[in-house]
Amino acid sequence: MFLVIFVHANSVSYSISSSTLPALANWWTIDAYRAVGNFGVPMFIMLTGIFLLDPLKCDEPMRVFFKKRWARIGIPLIFWTVAYFAWGYYFNGYPFTASSIFEGLLSGSYYHLGFLYLLIGLYLATPILRILAKYIDRTRLAYFLILWVVASFVVPYIQLFIGYNYNPLLFVFSGWIGYYFLGVYLLKTKVKSWVPYIILILGILGAVAGDWVVSMYNPALNGFFHEYLIFPTIIASGALFLLLLTVPANRFEGHIKFNGALHWVSQNTLPIYLFHVMILELIGTYLGWRLEIFALPSILEVPVMTIIVFAATCLILYPLVKLPYVKKIIG
Repeated sequence: MFLVIFVHANSVSYSISSSTLPALANWWTIDAYRAVGNFGVPMFIMLTGIFLLDPLKCDEPMRVFFKKRWARIGIPLIFWTVAYFAWGYYFNGYPFTASSIFEGLLSGSYYHLGFLYLLIGLYLATPILRILAKYIDRTRLAYFLILWVVASFVVPYIQLFIGYNYNPLLFVFSGWIGYYFLGVYLLKTKVKSWVPYIILILGILGAVAGDWVVSMYNPALNGFFHEYLIFPTIIASGALFLLLLTVPANRFEGHIKFNGALHWVSQNTLPIYLFHVMILELIGTYLGWRLEIFALPSILEVPVMTIIVFAATCLILYPLVKLPYVKKIIG
């Protein structure tokens, strides 16, 4: 959740067109931060796959499954869609027309709400995917994931660099479903302790350096390597997931206050996710000029803004989620 806020707090425009030292330092900083922040959403999807594709849940009736999912995100999606329609209209001057409302209902009234539509798509496929997850062996699951990684690696690069026409139907295993199964596969994966660190570093370096290359090649492609389904992001997200799986539970259980805070955040990631954009924009409007006064460089400004937004969001939500009816509405 912190990484999601981190990448949103880092959503400032930047260009490599300037060759001055401060501008280049700013570019590299923002680019590296975006590469790291992009691990947040894949981590969420991998966690979701672990919980929902559990073979023990394979026989759960579809009616029961969808009822649970509706209770989890259905009402919050409706509430926050309306809330962000109003927010965008009053605070950002977004159009409030029949066309904009219809389009917003199809794709999300605000940029971060698209994550809920991704979840809905995965939920709709889950009753079928559970059967696959229960009966597929690790060899075939690895084969599926290899095809998915190859597709994520080959498809965008063919389109970008080679320029030849090809039939994309060749790559049928693509999209977010790979992350959904990747968490399941990694849960029982054993590797030497140093391997995830190397892969994580290589993934970050690959994303940052790759973005530099394509930006020099064509400035309009700036941010190409910040996509979630790009090869460096996939391998780095998987490596970070493996590293976190090795952290023993008792590492936190001995720290009562920290463990309690961690548990509370884990139980309320959905309302934090849905609410934090409002807090980010409010604080950005109020605090942004103060950061400029202090002339904080990007290497400090982004983490500072992330910590402030994360803390403020949690503090506001803390009393609200204790109210049963409010909790049901906001997530």
